[in-house]
Amino acid sequence: MLVVCLFIVVIGLCLGSFSNVLVWRIPNGLGIGGRSICPKCTKKIQWFDNIPLLSFILLKGKCRNCKSRISLRYPLIELITGIIFLLLYLKFGLSSQMVFLAVISPILVSIFFIDFDHQIIPDVLVFSGIGFSFLYLVFIVPQFFYSSFFAGLLVSCLLLMLHFLTKGKGMGLGDVKLALLGGLIVGLTNIFYWFFWAFLTGAAVGCILILTKKYELKSKIAFGPFLIFALFLTILVRL
Repeated sequence: MLVVCLFIVVIGLCLGSFSNVLVWRIPNGLGIGGRSICPKCTKKIQWFDNIPLLSFILLKGKCRNCKSRISLRYPLIELITGIIFLLLYLKFGLSSQMVFLAVISPILVSIFFIDFDHQIIPDVLVFSGIGFSFLYLVFIVPQFFYSSFFAGLLVSCLLLMLHFLTKGKGMGLGDVKLALLGGLIVGLTNIFYWFFWAFLTGAAVGCILILTKKYELKSKIAFGPFLIFALFLTILVRL
């Protein structure tokens, strides 16, 4: 059991490292192929300096070449993804559902941080997640296809209405597409639970930021991270 858990965590750390690539390269218009480089000195990072989590510890959080500090964001994303993989395994075991959610998780983690930083949800990520979800529903659990598709359609239509009512200020089209993906994942019976936690956490964090004067009342706050946080919460508690 312990060996399997460690193996699952290692896979999660590696895919978390891939999420770091997506989080950095996609918003900057770069391809995901090729060797990793230091964002400060732009020198290529050797494979032994690119081992998830371990390299950050051994290098003491600094680039080997220019000695500039490596952002804590990188090991954090790797660690978060590793923990998510472990929790998925503990809940679902080595099942097709666990594999599906494990493949989707790095996509969701990448969207979380990209939207948090840039307030954009890249189409390439959300449509990849939607496409893989369709394949899973059609070929693995076809009995849930129609209800899950309806769930995704329903929540995306609700957010699309909010988008038009607020003229794009309260909800972006990226959130609409993400809602379709989330609905496909959690299904019809769990969408309202998911939405409740997304809006509750979003409202709570928004109030805290306004009260601490980090944001003004009219400031725009990315909603994607709250959708994704609530989505993982729904997956681990309700599915």
